[in-house]
Amino acid sequence: MPDQLEELVELRIKVLRSANGLPEDADLSRIKEQSRRYFREGFEKDSFAVFFAYEGSEVVGCGGVSCFDLMPTCDFPSGKAAYIMNMYTEPAYRRRGIASALLERIVGECRSRGIEKITLEATDMGRPLYEKHGFVSAGHEMVLPER
Repeated sequence: MPDQLEELVELRIKVLRSANGLPEDADLSRIKEQSRRYFREGFEKDSFAVFFAYEGSEVVGCGGVSCFDLMPTCDFPSGKAAYIMNMYTEPAYRRRGIASALLERIVGECRSRGIEKITLEATDMGRPLYEKHGFVSAGHEMVLPER
Protein backbone atom coordinates (compact mmCIF):
# COMPACT_ATOMS: atom_id res chain seq x y z
CA MET A 1 0.00 0.00 0.00
CA PRO A 2 1.49 3.36 -0.95
CA ASP A 3 2.72 5.58 1.84
CA GLN A 4 0.60 8.30 0.28
CA LEU A 5 -2.77 6.71 1.17
CA GLU A 6 -3.99 9.78 3.05
CA GLU A 7 -2.78 12.07 0.30
CA LEU A 8 -4.62 9.90 -2.24
CA VAL A 9 -7.81 10.16 -0.18
CA GLU A 10 -7.46 13.97 -0.05
CA LEU A 11 -6.89 14.09 -3.81
CA ARG A 12 -10.03 11.98 -4.27
CA ILE A 13 -12.00 14.58 -2.33
CA LYS A 14 -10.51 17.34 -4.53
CA VAL A 15 -11.58 15.39 -7.63
CA LEU A 16 -15.14 15.08 -6.34
CA ARG A 17 -15.36 18.73 -5.30
CA SER A 18 -14.04 19.86 -8.68
CA ALA A 19 -16.07 17.47 -10.86
CA ASN A 20 -19.30 18.13 -8.96
CA GLY A 21 -18.86 21.85 -8.21
CA LEU A 22 -19.09 21.21 -4.47
CA PRO A 23 -18.24 23.92 -1.95
CA GLU A 24 -15.30 23.47 0.40
CA ASP A 25 -17.64 23.06 3.38
CA ALA A 26 -19.63 20.18 1.84
CA ASP A 27 -19.49 17.19 4.20
CA LEU A 28 -17.67 14.41 2.37
CA SER A 29 -16.55 12.57 5.52
CA ARG A 30 -18.44 9.38 4.62
CA ILE A 31 -16.98 9.39 1.11
CA LYS A 32 -13.53 10.03 2.58
CA GLU A 33 -13.90 7.04 4.92
CA GLN A 34 -15.18 4.74 2.17
CA SER A 35 -12.49 5.92 -0.27
CA ARG A 36 -9.80 5.06 2.26
CA ARG A 37 -11.31 1.56 2.60
CA TYR A 38 -11.64 1.18 -1.17
CA PHE A 39 -8.01 2.14 -1.83
CA ARG A 40 -6.67 -0.02 1.00
CA GLU A 41 -8.58 -3.08 -0.23
CA GLY A 42 -7.64 -2.38 -3.84
CA PHE A 43 -3.93 -2.28 -2.97
CA GLU A 44 -4.20 -5.47 -0.92
CA LYS A 45 -5.95 -7.31 -3.78
CA ASP A 46 -3.78 -5.68 -6.47
CA SER A 47 -6.97 -4.50 -8.17
CA PHE A 48 -6.12 -0.79 -7.90
CA ALA A 49 -3.02 1.05 -9.06
CA VAL A 50 -2.18 4.72 -8.66
CA PHE A 51 0.43 6.96 -10.21
CA PHE A 52 1.54 10.30 -8.78
CA ALA A 53 3.21 13.30 -10.40
CA TYR A 54 5.62 15.28 -8.23
CA GLU A 55 7.15 18.72 -8.21
CA GLY A 56 10.03 18.12 -5.83
CA SER A 57 8.41 16.32 -2.89
CA GLU A 58 4.95 17.81 -3.51
CA VAL A 59 2.25 15.70 -5.21
CA VAL A 60 0.81 17.83 -8.02
CA GLY A 61 -1.22 15.20 -9.84
CA CYS A 62 -2.46 11.65 -9.73
CA GLY A 63 -4.41 9.08 -11.64
CA GLY A 64 -5.72 5.69 -10.65
CA VAL A 65 -7.12 2.59 -12.27
CA SER A 66 -9.41 -0.08 -10.89
CA CYS A 67 -8.95 -3.50 -12.52
CA PHE A 68 -11.68 -6.12 -12.52
CA ASP A 69 -13.18 -9.04 -14.41
CA LEU A 70 -16.28 -8.95 -16.57
CA MET A 71 -18.12 -11.79 -18.22
CA PRO A 72 -16.05 -12.52 -21.37
CA THR A 73 -17.60 -11.42 -24.66
CA CYS A 74 -16.64 -11.68 -28.32
CA ASP A 75 -15.19 -8.15 -28.12
CA PHE A 76 -13.37 -8.82 -24.80
CA PRO A 77 -12.61 -12.56 -24.62
CA SER A 78 -10.40 -12.29 -21.53
CA GLY A 79 -13.06 -10.41 -19.59
CA LYS A 80 -10.27 -8.24 -18.11
CA ALA A 81 -11.40 -4.64 -17.72
CA ALA A 82 -10.25 -1.43 -16.09
CA TYR A 83 -11.82 1.84 -15.05
CA ILE A 84 -9.61 4.92 -14.93
CA MET A 85 -10.50 7.23 -12.08
CA ASN A 86 -9.24 9.95 -9.81
CA MET A 87 -7.36 11.80 -12.55
CA TYR A 88 -6.40 15.13 -11.02
CA THR A 89 -3.80 17.83 -11.53
CA GLU A 90 -3.45 20.77 -9.15
CA PRO A 91 -4.73 23.91 -10.95
CA ALA A 92 -1.33 25.67 -10.94
CA TYR A 93 0.21 22.68 -12.78
CA ARG A 94 -2.39 22.16 -15.50
CA ARG A 95 -1.59 22.40 -19.21
CA ARG A 96 1.95 21.08 -18.66
CA GLY A 97 1.44 17.51 -19.90
CA ILE A 98 1.12 16.00 -16.41
CA ALA A 99 -2.28 14.41 -16.96
CA SER A 100 -1.17 13.13 -20.36
CA ALA A 101 1.92 11.46 -18.86
CA LEU A 102 -0.18 9.95 -16.05
CA LEU A 103 -2.72 8.62 -18.54
CA GLU A 104 0.03 7.02 -20.62
CA ARG A 105 1.40 5.27 -17.51
CA ILE A 106 -2.07 4.05 -16.55
CA VAL A 107 -2.83 2.68 -20.02
CA GLY A 108 0.60 1.02 -20.05
CA GLU A 109 -0.18 -0.62 -16.70
CA CYS A 110 -3.48 -1.87 -18.08
CA ARG A 111 -1.84 -3.30 -21.18
CA SER A 112 0.84 -5.02 -19.07
CA ARG A 113 -1.97 -6.72 -17.13
CA GLY A 114 -3.61 -7.95 -20.34
CA ILE A 115 -6.62 -5.70 -19.92
CA GLU A 116 -8.72 -5.42 -23.05
CA LYS A 117 -11.41 -2.95 -22.01
CA ILE A 118 -10.47 0.43 -20.51
CA THR A 119 -13.19 2.92 -19.65
CA LEU A 120 -13.51 6.20 -17.77
CA GLU A 121 -15.97 8.98 -17.10
CA ALA A 122 -14.76 12.32 -18.44
CA THR A 123 -15.50 15.84 -17.28
CA ASP A 124 -15.87 18.50 -19.96
CA MET A 125 -12.39 19.73 -19.03
CA GLY A 126 -10.82 16.27 -19.34
CA ARG A 127 -12.59 15.09 -22.51
CA PRO A 128 -10.05 16.62 -24.98
CA LEU A 129 -7.18 14.88 -23.16
CA TYR A 130 -8.85 11.49 -23.40
CA GLU A 131 -9.84 12.00 -27.03
CA LYS A 132 -6.22 12.91 -27.82
CA HIS A 133 -5.24 9.51 -26.40
CA GLY A 134 -7.79 7.62 -28.50
CA PHE A 135 -10.76 7.33 -26.14
CA VAL A 136 -14.17 7.63 -27.77
CA SER A 137 -17.59 8.39 -26.34
CA ALA A 138 -19.71 5.40 -25.39
CA GLY A 139 -22.83 6.75 -23.68
CA HIS A 140 -21.92 8.48 -20.42
CA GLU A 141 -18.42 6.95 -20.45
CA MET A 142 -15.46 6.93 -22.80
CA VAL A 143 -13.71 3.77 -23.93
CA LEU A 144 -10.28 3.13 -25.43
CA PRO A 145 -10.75 0.87 -28.45
CA GLU A 146 -8.43 -2.15 -28.70
CA ARG A 147 -5.46 -1.48 -30.96
